[in-house]
Amino acid sequence: MRKAPSSPAQPPATDDEGVPVSVKIRERLQAQGRRYNANDNIADCLNPGELEALLDEVEGKMQAVLDSMVIDTAGDHNTRNTARRVAKMYLTEVFRGRYVNAPDITEFPNVERLNELMIVGPLTVRSACSHHLCPVIGKVWIGVLPNQNTNVIGLSKYARLVDWVMGRPQIQEEAVVQLADLIMERTKPDGLAIVMQASHFCMSWRGVKEMDSKMINSVMRGVFLTDANLRREFLSLIPK
Repeated sequence: MRKAPSSPAQPPATDDEGVPVSVKIRERLQAQGRRYNANDNIADCLNPGELEALLDEVEGKMQAVLDSMVIDTAGDHNTRNTARRVAKMYLTEVFRGRYVNAPDITEFPNVERLNELMIVGPLTVRSACSHHLCPVIGKVWIGVLPNQNTNVIGLSKYARLVDWVMGRPQIQEEAVVQLADLIMERTKPDGLAIVMQASHFCMSWRGVKEMDSKMINSVMRGVFLTDANLRREFLSLIPK
């Protein structure tokens, strides 16, 4: 009697087989006691390939949202690929600051012992309100008072840091503080001042639909808190 051919070996089942990638990432964060609020960066808890898998998962759930909104994505050529486009937009563009590591910033010693006020801006802010996920569009100005131990970074690098911090669902008050903490850590100046002005689409696109309103807030660190003349100089040099 001829022996039936054996079936090809199957890879052993794993405990997390079939578990959504978002659940795996969340469990990792929870095991580390890590916060994962909307404006937190979680890049170091993603394994290779998981962002792509997360994209597929978000696409499926976005399709379910469209279905629940009674939108015929199969018959409507305009929305046929909307679920994929929206998932890609969130994960790889507007919320990219949550899922990628901080940009590489080349730092140089302050050889010339620069100690005068330097202002960078306006730098464009592109973010989203974490309450409604509506766009927040504006500008930010950064004032730095270096000392001989300050790390000097290129002007374009400030723009990269702004883009990384703002590329998450944010509340403007918290976003400016996050940006200030990051720049203080990377450059260690005697003082840092940041002013942000932005339009919030959650006010102009919905709700009260106030088209011309803007929010302006500031963060002052180091000598900008104690030296009123320096603070006035910085604010006077920002274009009105």
